[in-house]
Amino acid sequence: MKWCVSFMLFCIFVLPCQGEAEEVIKKGESLNLERCIGIALQMQPGLVAAKSSVNASETRISQAKANYYPQINWSSGYSRISPASGGSGSSFTTSSGRSGGSFDQYSTGFSLSQTLYDFGKTPTEVKIQKLNLDAAKSDLNTVTDQIIFSVKEAYYGVVQAKYNKLVAEDTVKQTQQHLEQAKGFFEAGTRPKFDVTKAEVDLSNAKLNLIRNANAFRIAIVTLNNAMGIPDAPEYILDENLSVEKYDITIEEALSRAYKNRPDLQALIAQRQAAESSIDLAKTGYYPVLTGNTGYNWSGEQFPLEHGWNAGATLSFPLFSGFLTKYQVEEARANLNTLRANEESLRQTIALEVQEAFLTLRAAEEAIPTAKLGVEQAQENLDIANGRYTAGVGNPIEVTDAEVGLTNARTYYIQALYADKVAQASLEKAMGLK
Repeated sequence: MKWCVSFMLFCIFVLPCQGEAEEVIKKGESLNLERCIGIALQMQPGLVAAKSSVNASETRISQAKANYYPQINWSSGYSRISPASGGSGSSFTTSSGRSGGSFDQYSTGFSLSQTLYDFGKTPTEVKIQKLNLDAAKSDLNTVTDQIIFSVKEAYYGVVQAKYNKLVAEDTVKQTQQHLEQAKGFFEAGTRPKFDVTKAEVDLSNAKLNLIRNANAFRIAIVTLNNAMGIPDAPEYILDENLSVEKYDITIEEALSRAYKNRPDLQALIAQRQAAESSIDLAKTGYYPVLTGNTGYNWSGEQFPLEHGWNAGATLSFPLFSGFLTKYQVEEARANLNTLRANEESLRQTIALEVQEAFLTLRAAEEAIPTAKLGVEQAQENLDIANGRYTAGVGNPIEVTDAEVGLTNARTYYIQALYADKVAQASLEKAMGLK
């Protein structure tokens, strides 16, 4: 029976979730960067955990507010009482005036208590929990920023790997054409066997390089799937975007935005403010608590029970608690000092991250024109080498060197475009921008 219930719950809750995950991406769908980020924000389990932490913090505010409301309790009891005998001939008289041995005792009743004044303890607890909620929301934003950055990095990694694979395929085609040309010259008797052997070696190396790049492309796709939170995603088409766009911002503006927007810094600030309030909360241990209470009860040995009521107020003043409050205040102050130091440390870390990302972006932007020029020059050099070889005045080593040079130049250019995009994403993450 238990197995049947478990299986039904699995079918109701688990299987639909799996079906929904499979439908997030349709086979053959075209995905751009924004779509990939949207999928990650929907499917990443880390984001679900962070949202649950926010929900937990919200409930703790309501828990702290519980002291604002009266506490109502109901109790009911039964006892079988057999009084101790003081000797032969002794007797025991019950509350009803009956003397004898064992007897039954019944009781039931309601009680109500309300904290009238606690010298700010409850409001301070509520304030602390609200600040903790702000910190939890900032932590959620931190997780969101990290997920977005991971998707961007993986997305551009796939595009880079795809272009590298295309370059490797072109290199295989070029070396294959060179091999056929060398064979033709050898069969015509105008070139030695060395030219053919050299072209065959170059082709083998080009094919090995293609295998490595094809595998890197597959790994990049797996990395992107995991970044989106869908490891078993169906095959899809990725919209390519490595266009060059100037990112206009000064280092001063970047730092200002980072100090204002970084969610991890906002979380620490909220935690520091909560720690400041925790000192006030700890100090309330020195103060009394005024509580009002009332009750109505029924009790007796038999039904109907006798009834009565009570009402009053209690002032509880802590005279001595073994220095507990003193050390709680000291602990709160120590925690505050720790958070202040962590906040300053994080500010320095943010400044470092922003400066590194900013300088890396500027270097990447400067490298792109040079890398592009390198591709043009390498292509021209290969054309010259092929022309010399076709005319019979060149040699296969020149052609091989020119082919390798073009492959490297194209790879460097792709790397420069990738570095520019990742540097932009890193700077936006460092500034706390989504």
